[in-house]
Amino acid sequence: MAGTALKLIVGLGNPGAKYARTRHNAGWWFVDALARRHGAEFRAESRHQGEVARLRLPLPGGAAAELWLLKPTTFMNKSGGSVASLAHFHRISAAEILIAHDELDLPAGTVRFKLGGGHGGHNGLRDTSLALGPDYWRLRLGIGHPGHKDLVLDYVLQRATPEDERAIEAAVDRALDALPVLLVEGAEKAMNRLHTKD
Repeated sequence: MAGTALKLIVGLGNPGAKYARTRHNAGWWFVDALARRHGAEFRAESRHQGEVARLRLPLPGGAAAELWLLKPTTFMNKSGGSVASLAHFHRISAAEILIAHDELDLPAGTVRFKLGGGHGGHNGLRDTSLALGPDYWRLRLGIGHPGHKDLVLDYVLQRATPEDERAIEAAVDRALDALPVLLVEGAEKAMNRLHTKD
């Protein structure tokens, strides 16, 4: 199976220390962990309204993938402008973009790859889809659901319980391990790897 050609990985979140460890910033946790693992450093780029890094990702067989990493600093509900700015500047299509985000509909510790689809009420995905269309890859990092829609806003902007935080961090690690599989062997193999680990 052919691999998935990615050129840009985006972590959705809110800027500032106040939000750094909240559930809504799980997408930032992923790109931060990816950068740490491979020695990439983020720098602020005001023209793209975000923090940007360049990453050389080692792949099986000795090859490597050159990837851009982006953390929009526009706050969650305005993420699309930042993503579209960097993507257009580097001529990156929606199908070459992976958006890492928190997912209410998955239990904490569950992680899934998905291509395209709706925004499911997620403001970061809603704004990104308005800017790019819906046909980009998603890395869905489960954070669990508080049980009622009226509780969601406070829930996502709070820090996870210690147990859930450990589960989300473990999911991030599994996603990091599966990313080269996605690039080389394709989505089915990468998703099988994630699904069998849950």
